[in-house]
Amino acid sequence: MTTPWVPQTPHQQAVLGVLLSIRALNDAMDRMNGGMKDDMDMNATDLAALRMLIVREQRGESVSPHEVAKHLRISTASTTKLLDRLESSGYVERHPHPRDRRARILTLTAHSRATFFKHFAEHLEQMRRVTEPYTEDELKLIGRYLTDVSQAIDPS
Repeated sequence: MTTPWVPQTPHQQAVLGVLLSIRALNDAMDRMNGGMKDDMDMNATDLAALRMLIVREQRGESVSPHEVAKHLRISTASTTKLLDRLESSGYVERHPHPRDRRARILTLTAHSRATFFKHFAEHLEQMRRVTEPYTEDELKLIGRYLTDVSQAIDPS
């Protein structure tokens, strides 16, 4: 696209409104994450790794260092340095994989969970309060839309 898109119809104006709302949400999330990484004394990549581990833990899934590298799109050498930092700061632990002695899995420490949720709990409660008034059907539609947008931006 070489020229800016200019909405021509009421529907296109509504599309633009939603896209502007997504940008505002992204900016708010960036500010929230910026505050968290500063409070937790880590960089954005470290925080992204912790978020991935938390989400995967909530799903009951284990995470290998290779999966962290793939998720963050960083080299294995960079992943090793990242995990060394997170481990020395008391945020993650490396353990032998239960079925593959050659592999490792990562787990969050109690300190990591407590620190992360201490910073995120207030934001989560505010988001929950905003979300509560919507009907189940509306929430399913919003969820589907956000998933579709996420996959359009990052299909991996």
